[in-house]
Amino acid sequence: MLLDCIEHETGPSPAWSVIWLHGLGADGNDFAPIVPQLVRRDWPALRFVFPNAPVRKVTINGRMAMRAWYDIVDADLDHRADEAGVDESVAQVEALIAREATRGVARGRVLLAGFSQGGAVTLAAGLRSAAPLAGLVALSAYVPSAHKARSVLAQAAVRAPVFFGHGSQDPVVPFQAGQRSAALLRELGFDVDWRAYPMPHSVCAEEIADLGDWMSRRFTAG
Repeated sequence: MLLDCIEHETGPSPAWSVIWLHGLGADGNDFAPIVPQLVRRDWPALRFVFPNAPVRKVTINGRMAMRAWYDIVDADLDHRADEAGVDESVAQVEALIAREATRGVARGRVLLAGFSQGGAVTLAAGLRSAAPLAGLVALSAYVPSAHKARSVLAQAAVRAPVFFGHGSQDPVVPFQAGQRSAALLRELGFDVDWRAYPMPHSVCAEEIADLGDWMSRRFTAG
């Protein structure tokens, strides 16, 4: 079954889609307000898709049930992500990407974005993408199970450019972890636009402006 989603179209017959994954404990409403701040007048019509993660118990939060893309089993980033949960979420994201194809938006015109835990799933899905997406957006995120990244990498996946933004004061996903993930993606062959901002685990206006510039280049490239 497809995940429940909040959708917003910026014009009739969208030519591109942006699937945006929220962070731990949030929902699809979390980033919906960003649309008017991000979208530019000269962009093609877009469909923004903000899915709701399933509700699951999160170990590190005392087994409290909340919306989560995977269980967090350890504070250590190398072992933080529940791999089965990541696999499940990647499959759910792939189902949403496939639905866009049925609505006239080919995979090569789908941007996959995510914040924090949603960004981790974005990168996990991007690594395994047998046919490249239009681009990957990882905000305050990291590559889950990074030691296995090369073994799951699909050959064509690296053709998807990556926007990677991170706060230098992030206490949740440490800045150095973001840097290491960006370096790993470059080592694997991805074109990574790495941006650092003086902020905690959040999003700032400068980051949204930089992301808008990066997305403009994606639309221009076609």
